[in-house]
Amino acid sequence: MISLTSAALEQIKISAAEGDMPTLPLRIAIKEQDDGSFHYAMGFDEQRLPGDSFLSFDGVNLVVSQTSKDLAEGMTIDFVELEPGKSEFIFLNPNDPTYVPPRR
Repeated sequence: MISLTSAALEQIKISAAEGDMPTLPLRIAIKEQDDGSFHYAMGFDEQRLPGDSFLSFDGVNLVVSQTSKDLAEGMTIDFVELEPGKSEFIFLNPNDPTYVPPRR
């Protein structure tokens, strides 16, 4: 379903520790916009909803809602430096019509 790069995994662990939420799962949400593009959101969440899917990666737990599950299929979350000194999570999602695979 979803994969995490080692950089994303490490940053999620750091964020959880800094927020004093090491046991809360990280909820991943995807919403299809009116123009067909995807909007991504994530945050630590203790709520459990019917149909949620749970994934575990080396001590990091993710939860994906039933409505986001199909949109997230095959997605990779990475944490990259986009500009010097500015790193962000990015979503590499082949289901997103605006997705462009990274050049190698």
